[in-house]
Amino acid sequence: MDPDRRESQRTEILGRLTGEVSVPAPMVVHDISRVGAQIECAFPLILGSVHELRLHLDDDAVVVKARVVHCQIADLGRDLVRYVAGVEFVDLPAHAEAAIAAYLEELDRGREGEPGVGR
Repeated sequence: MDPDRRESQRTEILGRLTGEVSVPAPMVVHDISRVGAQIECAFPLILGSVHELRLHLDDDAVVVKARVVHCQIADLGRDLVRYVAGVEFVDLPAHAEAAIAAYLEELDRGREGEPGVGR
């Protein structure tokens, strides 16, 4: 884009300015409750960091904020490292809380009568 066409003027950084970029990455949810989950992903999550997670709850999807309470290597392969992390949901919106609760209830109904299955 031609610099003269910008809506606002940019200022050159003469020192060093750093930051982070959030990039959607796949994860697997191993277990979930109303207050948190255990997830697996391809990169380590920093203890105490907060991330937005998109949870695909059957026909519903919600975005929740989750704080990392633990993270460790789950699998170490030749070309792949997998990490498992425990997260707690923070500032959970009412609609997300309701969607998670409904999903858990549906799981329970589907598992009634299965021996040894539970949360």
